Parts: sequence; C-alpha cells; structure tokens
Amino acid sequence: MRVLLIARASIRRVMRDRTALFFLLVLPVLVIIIVGATVRGFSTFRVGVVNADQGPAGREIVAALSRAPGIAVTTYTTVHQLTTGVALGELNTGVYVPKGLDAAQRSGAPVHVDVYAEQANSNQQAAATAVASVILERGSIVQAATFATAHGSGTYEANLLRAAQLQRQVPRVGFKVVQAQSKASVLPQGYSYSAPTELVLFVFLSALTAGAAIIETRRLSMYERMRAAPVRARTIIAGETMTYVAIALLQSVTIVLVGAVLFGVSWGNPLAAAALILIWSVVGAGAGMLAGTLFRTPEQASSVGPTVGLAFAMLGGCMWPLAIVSSTMRTVGHLVPQAWAVDAWTSLLARHGTILTISPQLGMLCAFAALFLVLATSRLRRLIS
Repeated sequence: MRVLLIARASIRRVMRDRTALFFLLVLPVLVIIIVGATVRGFSTFRVGVVNADQGPAGREIVAALSRAPGIAVTTYTTVHQLTTGVALGELNTGVYVPKGLDAAQRSGAPVHVDVYAEQANSNQQAAATAVASVILERGSIVQAATFATAHGSGTYEANLLRAAQLQRQVPRVGFKVVQAQSKASVLPQGYSYSAPTELVLFVFLSALTAGAAIIETRRLSMYERMRAAPVRARTIIAGETMTYVAIALLQSVTIVLVGAVLFGVSWGNPLAAAALILIWSVVGAGAGMLAGTLFRTPEQASSVGPTVGLAFAMLGGCMWPLAIVSSTMRTVGHLVPQAWAVDAWTSLLARHGTILTISPQLGMLCAFAALFLVLATSRLRRLIS
C-alpha cells in the first residue's frame, strides 16, 4: 500500500508540472508529425518542368505528368533553375519540353524531351523512370496519330484525339508489384517510421530528464521524512520505480494511440507490441532512476540527460536506419538499448513478426533493464540510507 502511495504522490507531482507534460505528451506527437510527413514525402516524386514549347503538345505533357499518381509537378522558367533544383535535392527529377514540339510531331521528326537526374542517386533514377513512362505513354498516342494521318484519312488533330480516346478504351494488361518484406531491414516510410522510432527516443530521453525529480526529492530531504514514518528504503525504491514505469507507459500509450488513430499506424502483432512497450518502459525507468543518482543537481540532469539520450538515439538508429551505416557503426550502435528496440519494431512492422521473432531483442532489452535497475537501486539505497 505504501508503495502505491509513494508512486501516486510522485505521479501527481509530475502531472501538475505543465512543462513536464508538454515534453512528455505534446512534443513527441509534434516530432512524429514532422518526421512522418518528411519521410512520407519520399513516396511522392517532386518533378520540375520547363515547358519551352507552350503549344498544345507541351501543355499535354505537363498535364499528363500532373495527372500521374505519385508525381507532384512544379513549373520553372529556365533550365538553370531546373538543374539547380535537381542538384540541390529540391527536386527528384527535372523535365525540359523543347520548342517546336508541335511541328516536330506533325512532321514525324524525332522528338527529344530531356529528363534530368543524377545517375548515382537511386531515388532520382526511380523518379526519372516514372516520368519517362508518362512521356512514353503520351508518345505512343502521337505515333498512332502520325501513322493514321500518313496512311489513312483525317487530319492530324482528329487522329490525335481519336488515338487518345482509343487508348483509354482499350483494356490494359494489369500487373501487381508485391514487395517481399521477409528480409526488410528498415521501417516502412511515413508515420510507420516516425512513430515507433520517436517512441523509442522520447521514452528514454524523458526518463533521463525526469531523473531531476529524484535529485530534487533528495535536496528537499523528502526521503528522510519518509524513513521517519517509518518507511523502508526498498519500499521507497519500489515506489519510485513504479512512478517511472507508469510515466513511461503513459507516454508510450499516448504515442501508440495518436499514431494509430490519427495517422493509421499499424503497430503489428498486439501481444508482441505490448511486450515490447512494457519492457522498453522498464528500460527507460531504470535509466531515469540511474540518472537521478548520478547527477548532483536538477540542472545537470536536465542538460546532460537529453544530450546522452540523443547520442544513444543516433547510435541506436532512431534518427536514421542502421542499415545504411557501416558494419562497424552497426556493431557500436548495438551497444545501446535503442538499437535493439528499433530492431524489434522493424521486425514487427516491416516483417510482420511475432513475439517469438523478436524474442532475442526482448531478451537483450530485459538485460539492459536489469542492469539499469540494479545499478539505480544500489545507488539509491546508499543515498537514502
């Protein structure tokens, strides 16, 4: 009963702190929105277009690109602006529609529409391929109209219109591309990437910062007052542990609900996700309590704690996938618990894993939780006694 009373009193202190609530509940959601929107943007190709023709043919190419799914068109006035945007990464690819396009099409002369993309950039090459398919589809209509005009009857304009109508009416051969996820090493794009990684980042980061509460409690001699009640040291430690776990769970559940309800994030197998969230909350609680015994002042915990948390997050793959770094950095990254948590979420969300498939990661996280809690309990017991 005393454990619950201590935990309730500590939780009420946190709930009355509006600044703490902002960093616990509001800031993670804002970061998820920003990161999720940025990463999701990669699924839509940003295409710049310079239309030097300004005739019907040029306008139709621009319109076809604008109608194509997954392509966002921005018009430019000069080729220099276009190529600069591609070089700086502001555009995934650029398209230059040359002058005299209408006349060339009517005469049957070859037409060259320039597409700009860096050869070493896979994202730009994918965008260039998508753009080329749209242009080639329009080119097939022009070829049909040119052939009909040369070997049949009717004007070029009438045949062009007829070819476009027939293309929409003729059934197309459909195909479906299925991406095998059994060996996927990164999380899905968009909010399915930002929500789990920010959960891992903020639960740990917030716990380290919350270590200032233990320092403040020590400074105000509140532990001495509890011992005078009398309350055993282990009861106080159990109450503090329950407080940190409860706060971490509250933050985790908030992120999960916001991700699922507002952004449609699927958190994978429910049992596995719940186990992962619980264990990660205990890891964060242990780290936060340990921070409260290591730092001397609340200011140290509030300044050094976030720095350590962000460093661990970068090493552990919360900022970028560990799949894109060297094998040495991947090994170093797995010295921190964040890497094992992100690996577990990757297995759940990208490979449809279960609690069995993430059991190695859960085991390592349990080891980290035990290490942090043992160190924190030992140090806090000496400070209280």
